[in-house]
Amino acid sequence: MSKLIGVLTAGGDTPGLNAALRGIGKAAINKYGMQVIGFLDGFRGLMENRSTRLDLDTLSGILTKGGTILGTSRDKPHRMPVGGKALDMTDVIYENYQKLHLETLICLGGGGTQKNALRLTEKGLNVITLPKTIDNDVALTDTTFGFDTALSIATEAIDRLHSTAHSHHRIIVVEVMGHKVGWLALGAGLCGGADVILIPEIPYDLNKVAEAIMQRSRGGKRFSIVAVAEGALSKEDVKESAANNKSKEDDTIDTALASLLTQGGGHTMRLANRLEELTGLESRLTILGHLQRGGAPSAADRLLATQLGTASVTLVEQKTYNVMVSVRDGRALPVPLKDVAGNRKYVPLDHPWIESARRLGTCLGDD
Repeated sequence: MSKLIGVLTAGGDTPGLNAALRGIGKAAINKYGMQVIGFLDGFRGLMENRSTRLDLDTLSGILTKGGTILGTSRDKPHRMPVGGKALDMTDVIYENYQKLHLETLICLGGGGTQKNALRLTEKGLNVITLPKTIDNDVALTDTTFGFDTALSIATEAIDRLHSTAHSHHRIIVVEVMGHKVGWLALGAGLCGGADVILIPEIPYDLNKVAEAIMQRSRGGKRFSIVAVAEGALSKEDVKESAANNKSKEDDTIDTALASLLTQGGGHTMRLANRLEELTGLESRLTILGHLQRGGAPSAADRLLATQLGTASVTLVEQKTYNVMVSVRDGRALPVPLKDVAGNRKYVPLDHPWIESARRLGTCLGDD
């Protein structure tokens, strides 16, 4: 009998998911004579045994489509909402895996999916994961598919905001996705020529940001673009939250974020209001939100998703399990899932992008 592969997409939707599914399915069928089924709506579909056959007809025409044809959810195998309660359904998932006689399960997802996949390996499932997220924060891979598309969208948005900022002599604060890391805000800020870039890795001094804007104003530049990651915090925010959570062992930045994000992102609005107060310049806030995750994947994301998807099937054939397929120096390489799960790829403070921003004179809020 031919090998049967199960595949699912979990977490937030990301451009390139369908390209990866196509790569997995076509490589499995055409190269190795395997069969592929896709579970609907992430780990919930696996728990409820809801699946669809991914044959060549189903895979045809999906390369350019955004989103995921399988649907997705943020349900966790060990804490699945069932009947109004959060239950551990990993045993049920294992039983379904065995009943279907799956050779392996391929999970497409970000940091949370890597952790959930690792839990399933501990139950006895053969698992391979692919790194996808627009945040680009999955550890041990140079990049994740979805990031390039989101970067282009955020950059175009900043490009478009330049003209209205210039026309009205305003400060335009652009909130870019990124709860814990600043890859997207930093990259889009550099590509879009933002005057100020604020990221979670560098808590900012509000007065220094205001002074940078005032220096531009005194030099005849009557507008400024501020690109800010949604998880960027001021030094005061970090200190206040850390003081309120001294008994917790969480990372200081993560604790502060958990507190502030429950307020619905109001910290970014407060940033815009405070800059208006400190500079005397009119300020406006634009929140890009889920716009960054939608639409057709870029050429780079299609290539990456296809490369990782096809490589994962070769790993199935080689019986290399419990790994994530990473991209390192342009090559698809397996890395142990246990080394990925629970880790996050932050922007290093000496990263070339940060060095470039400083050479340009871009304010990062700390000098």
